[in-house]
Amino acid sequence: MKNLGFTARTALFASAGMAAMLMAGTAHAQIQEQQPPPQQDDSATDADPAEIIVTAQKREESILAIPQSVSVVGGDTLERLNASSFQDFAALVPGLSLTETNPGNTRIVLRGVNTGGVSQTVGVYVDETPFGSSSGLVNGAILAGDFDTFDVARLEVLRGPQGTLYGASSLGGVIKYVTNAPQLGQNGGRARVSVESVKGGELGFNVAGVGNAALGDTAALRVSGFYRKEAGFIDAEAGWSNLLGSPSIGGDDINDAKVYGGRAQLLFEPTDLFKVRLSAVTQQIHSHASSAIEVDDDTLDPVDDRYIQTVFIPEFNKTRYTVLNGTAEYDFGFASLLSSTSYARLKQTFLTDLTTTYGFAVSFIFGGLVRPLGAQQDQLTGFKKFTQEFRLTSPSDDRFEWLLGAYYTNERGKIVQDINAFDVDTDTLATDIPNLANATLPSKYREVAGFANATFHFNETFDLTGGVRLSRNKQEASQVLDGPLVGGLTTFDDLNSSESVFTYALAPRFELSPNTALYARVATGYRPGGPNVLAPGAPPEFATYDADRLTNYEIGLKTDIGRRLSFDIAGYILKWKDIQLFVVEDGVGFNANGGKATSYGLESTMTYRPFRGLQLLGNVAYVHGELDENAGATGGRKGDPLPWVPRLSASLNADYEWPIAVDTRAFVGGGVRYVGKQYANFDADYRTANGRQRPINPYGVLDLRGGVEFRNFNVEAYIQNLTDSHGLTSADLPTDAFLGTPVLPNGAVSAAVIRPRTIGVTLGMEF
Repeated sequence: MKNLGFTARTALFASAGMAAMLMAGTAHAQIQEQQPPPQQDDSATDADPAEIIVTAQKREESILAIPQSVSVVGGDTLERLNASSFQDFAALVPGLSLTETNPGNTRIVLRGVNTGGVSQTVGVYVDETPFGSSSGLVNGAILAGDFDTFDVARLEVLRGPQGTLYGASSLGGVIKYVTNAPQLGQNGGRARVSVESVKGGELGFNVAGVGNAALGDTAALRVSGFYRKEAGFIDAEAGWSNLLGSPSIGGDDINDAKVYGGRAQLLFEPTDLFKVRLSAVTQQIHSHASSAIEVDDDTLDPVDDRYIQTVFIPEFNKTRYTVLNGTAEYDFGFASLLSSTSYARLKQTFLTDLTTTYGFAVSFIFGGLVRPLGAQQDQLTGFKKFTQEFRLTSPSDDRFEWLLGAYYTNERGKIVQDINAFDVDTDTLATDIPNLANATLPSKYREVAGFANATFHFNETFDLTGGVRLSRNKQEASQVLDGPLVGGLTTFDDLNSSESVFTYALAPRFELSPNTALYARVATGYRPGGPNVLAPGAPPEFATYDADRLTNYEIGLKTDIGRRLSFDIAGYILKWKDIQLFVVEDGVGFNANGGKATSYGLESTMTYRPFRGLQLLGNVAYVHGELDENAGATGGRKGDPLPWVPRLSASLNADYEWPIAVDTRAFVGGGVRYVGKQYANFDADYRTANGRQRPINPYGVLDLRGGVEFRNFNVEAYIQNLTDSHGLTSADLPTDAFLGTPVLPNGAVSAAVIRPRTIGVTLGMEF
């Protein structure tokens, strides 16, 4: 099964930001990835950067020919690093940061484009399928598609706005999962098993496998599947009592999770001119508690150096992804026509304990402070999204290349929230107390767009790329609120909006030598506006909110000086206006526009290969983003840093691979990464004593790994977060909704934390 490309060897990734432990191969600011001969997997190997072929501009081209910042993470690299989720590979991409309180509940940020709104700022694609809600009414910002990376050929990360080719909600950039296609004429597969132990927690494991089957000479089927048991490491602290004497519940390792799913793809290629690819992806994420722990309000260190939560009932969070796609392509000679038809679905259900926030008020109103009551929130969030795209693309040419496209999407979303009281002593619903609050929000989003992109090569050293896109969307929504916490029954019918948005990109590129290119880029992006959800009695001017728009000014250099040294650097300024914010009034949240913000930054990486087998890599990224104006009711003030964006991040890695016998190689390596100071969300109630936005401590992480590859087997051992760093990915100060006072023991802050020290072993096999 050697021809399937199921190699255990991994290319070393070079990032201009946070980077994890990296292994054998070569590196650049993008992952060194060699394009295989026809019908082999696109996994990364150790090629020159000039040979990296990507589809960032929706055509296959060398990464050095693309006049913008693109990172490529090879599939082999992801597996060597045991990076299967956003939290694992965020460290591999310069300028990429995230906040995550639950597996599947992740906000991803590129280049500091974040104000904590509801709509996503980074687009997520699975091959040709856009995943995530285009609307601002379905919590798309925190429900990014966190797909497992097993049997992924590569990740392409486009930094900066992608409004022309990728459309709405890609202000910060796009993350694209490029999966391995079925291989014609090949039969075989591979499997891998991992077992790991987490400090202060339990054992976890990961089982995954993939098989490829030839169906005659013109068709092939590829099927993969995985199951991960993620070890819990947070305990619930039993026995603490709130203001009413209600005791919290206990439990060990309560934040364990299971993630499982699979992918099936069918390729039919009767001629060299025509091919059809059908694919189906499904994945489920089920966690039993959040990753939040209680930390000291001043130091942000874990309380009593323990990972604990205070809860009064068990919580859960379930998220399911479904992605179906059919892509057909025909080459007419003068151009190729591609049709991509997609259906994507997300369904999330969760139960959250709100006792610390609403328990006192509920007990006061319904229990007379004699009957201790708690509050819980049940929520369903989901969308169904149909997308159709057509593209007519010219062949690659030395003079003029062009692309024309048309796009349509139809999305239906829904949020249903219920807040109910329960008796703390028995953990059962208080059936004699009416529903405290109920909100139902169905919505519709429809968009049509036309776009074009072209590159004109003036000569062998200078070319100019430009693109435009005109989009128009129409949205509808309705809302029903009921219950004493929201002031009784209120309905909003026939909420609607429509808007047209024009985006553009222009990028000159100059080749200083065959392996060195200097480029500049001006590009725009946007998030759609829409109809609003409102609190009872809210001013009518909030009935809709507008699209926010971002303009990117960038200059960069990409180079590879022989085989020993590679270097790239990019600097940028982002101008963001009408920024979308999430505002809460009378317990009801809605979208609003809030002025302007500016980000600027620098990303750089260098790789040095002094001799065969050894590679040294250094990376650094600087991002500075802040509000240019006050952000209204969110609590954001002029000059506040944009939240959850490390000001400085850096990494240093050393890796060595060598033969120890015939068909046997060993490898060792290590990496250290630094994540600089960040700032918490805009919040008028969670600021420092002098009224400034709350800073989040910097942290460093050290990873080690090593192993042996022999014939069709490989064995690896790894240690992640060797020094057991307490890096935080979210932080807020829970307060009582009635009294406005902190509600956790000793006034603690609730903060999500990265996984503590993890030790694991992986066994892989090809067949």
